[in-house]
Amino acid sequence: MARSLNKVMLIGNLGRDPEVKYTEKGDAYCRFSLATSETFKNSEGKEIERTEWHNVTAWRKLAEICGQYLKKGSKLYMEGRIRTYVDPKDNTKKYTGIEMTEMLMLDRKEQNQGGQDSTAGQVKDESSQNDDLPF
Repeated sequence: MARSLNKVMLIGNLGRDPEVKYTEKGDAYCRFSLATSETFKNSEGKEIERTEWHNVTAWRKLAEICGQYLKKGSKLYMEGRIRTYVDPKDNTKKYTGIEMTEMLMLDRKEQNQGGQDSTAGQVKDESSQNDDLPF
């Protein structure tokens, strides 16, 4: 089989405020942690909650939007791919995480004038190549 798939879909809450930085070429990138939790019963019937932490990176316009609208605790649906970043200077692995390509902010906005709750919109990263790494 010649094809493969690297796709991640998560719904969770930000564990820290996003950090927006810029590469030497001026491209924005943003990093934050996302917590996903599951609840299950163990063999004794006791309810257990397990939380996984995911390191997320967004690029360019999506990164700037994250920095502007997201904060610690924000609820988020995101899609992306698992990515390992390598330091080009010595070819060593620096960071493995999820490169976010699309997100939907799930937090409720303030009640609008019609009394209806509304959610923020969906945002998609239009670029697929990240030639400039932040190392």
